[in-house]
Order: sequence, then C-alpha cells, then structure tokens
Amino acid sequence: MRFHAHAVFNRACIFYCGGAFLVLMFFCLCFLSCGAATSTSTNPQPTPAPTPTPGTPAITSPSSGASVLSPLMFTGSVAGVPNVDHSQLFLDNTSSIYYGGALPMKNKWMFVPDGQHTLTLTAYDKNNNALASTSANVDVSGQTSPAALPELQSIPAWQFCSQDLAGSECASGLGVATSTQTQNVATPSLSGASTQFSLGGAQAYSNALWWISLGGGTLLSNFTYALDFYIDNADAPEALEFDVNQSFGGNRYTYGTECSYKNTHHWDVWNPLAEAWVPSSVPCPPVASNQWHHLQWQFQRVNNQVHYISITLDGTATPVNMYFNLEPNWKPEDIDIAFQMDGDYKQTPYNVWLDNVTLTASY
Repeated sequence: MRFHAHAVFNRACIFYCGGAFLVLMFFCLCFLSCGAATSTSTNPQPTPAPTPTPGTPAITSPSSGASVLSPLMFTGSVAGVPNVDHSQLFLDNTSSIYYGGALPMKNKWMFVPDGQHTLTLTAYDKNNNALASTSANVDVSGQTSPAALPELQSIPAWQFCSQDLAGSECASGLGVATSTQTQNVATPSLSGASTQFSLGGAQAYSNALWWISLGGGTLLSNFTYALDFYIDNADAPEALEFDVNQSFGGNRYTYGTECSYKNTHHWDVWNPLAEAWVPSSVPCPPVASNQWHHLQWQFQRVNNQVHYISITLDGTATPVNMYFNLEPNWKPEDIDIAFQMDGDYKQTPYNVWLDNVTLTASY
C-alpha cells in the first residue's frame, strides 16, 4: 500500500497576520502562532506500517467430506501466502506424499489407502518454517488399481531444462540446447492431439529434458510407461531417454532408460549410486523415420531397489531383469515421467512427436 503525506497550512494565521489593525501589537503573537503551526506540520508523527495479513492455502479438490476413489484428483494452492517457498501435502498429518514449489498443485493424482483420511496442505518459507496450513477430510471408498493416467502429453504443465537447472546438473551434455514443445498437434498424431518436441542449438552433445509431475503416493510399486513416438530424422539423435521417478520418505526410485543409438547401440538403464548408464542386453537399433513406433517399459519397486522388468518396442517384448539401489537423500516427493532428447556430435536438429503417453500404476 502506498501512503501520501499531505501538507497542512494554517490559512487563518496568515490572514490575521496580514490584517491592517494592531499590526505591531499582534506581530509577536502571530509570529509565535504561525511558527508553532509550521513546526507541527513539518514534523508529523510516523504512520505505523500495517501488519501483513497471512494468506491461507486452499484445497480446491477434493472438497472436505467427499467420498472418493483412489487415485483422487487433488488441486490446491499456496500462492496467496506471503514469503512462501514450497509446500507439502500430508496424509493424516504424518506421512508426506507430495513436496512441491509455490506454484498451484493443479490436478495431481494422489494415491491414498481406503478409509477416513485428512489431507493437509502446508506452506513453508525457504528456511522450512511452516507459514500456514489447511485441511480437508475425505473418505476413500475404493481403489482403482491398476490406475491408468492417460494422454499425459496433453497436460499443460511440462517443464524443461538443458545442461543445468538452477545451478545443478539437469540434462547433462556439453552445452545448452534449444528446445520447444507444441501440444495438441493434429498431424502427425494417432489420438488427434500429439505433442511435438524439438531439439537444436549450436553446441555439440547438448540435451533437452522435459518432465511433468503427476502426483504422489507411497504405496505404488508397479509401473508401466507406454507411449507412441514419431521422429522426423531417426539418424539425428545421440539417444532418446524415457524415465519414471517415484520419490518419498527422503528416497528416490529412478527408472531411467535410454536408447543409445550412437554409443552402446543398446537400451541403457540408470544406476543412481554410480551416476552412470549401464547397457542392458537388449539391442536398440535405429527406428524408421516418419512413422509411428510403440514403446512400453515395465518397472517395479521391490526391497528398496528398482527392477527393470522388460521392454516392448513395436510389438516385440524383451526381458531386461536388472536391479539397482534407490537414491538416498532426495528431498522432493512426487511421481513424474520424463522424456529427453540428446544431441549428436553435430547437434543435428530433429523433432519427436509423442502420443498416447500413459503411466499405469498399481500396488
């Protein structure tokens, strides 16, 4: 709020001091009176600053008291809270099932067990001090398991990074790539609404990572990541990467895969503790340009490990059967999918369209 200081003039004092009668008699009195008024107006008392009114987080969906199926669709916001840095969603005030930024949690899938539960959305400052909270009570009356989260390419909440993000390594590579995303593309498309991703830039071996946070849940242990992709120049990419990540309780389970077209010529999987790609036994030959290809990965979380079960490409299923340990000391909590485009030694530009992107999750 902007405050304005207004000057106050004693017009009566000026009028009488300019009078024609008894000038000498009233001179001193008028001088003292006007001087006193002038002194008061030039030294006003400071106006107290208003006390900020803290905002209130909002849970838009589900409404409190609602009876819902899991996964339920959660929408909430902490944007109205001053000094908010991040937020967390708690189940029954104890188990954190989602950790996000200050942006609205819009249409996140939350996997919650049957029964009466309390969802609490809390806003924090950058020092992790709780600023404000709000809660909603829900009755989870059934489970959809497996649950298919469909047409994820069309959700308008994808994020992008290249070599690094906020000073930390992100898509790696040797430089900063240029990349764009165009949603709801009619041609080429199988569903009528594919999403186009482009890669370019001037520095060789530069990459672009696109990802989207889908929600949260600690119970899930089985995932199927399926999609159709179409590439205009299949000779261009160094690699194409397809990932699923599940984070909760300070740990991250990374199901990272890439088709290494120009290096190992195999499907590589990610070893988080070694921070390295490990070739599987499954070859990954180049696909044909300008036609659709179907990809499906099956993963499992078991005994604090990630299990790469199998891959299916264009109808051919091949077992992978590789295990790696979880990644500890991970603060964010969510479930997300990712797609990365890697540049080759010439940073040859190319485009990839994704369609029918679906994550199927079960307990």
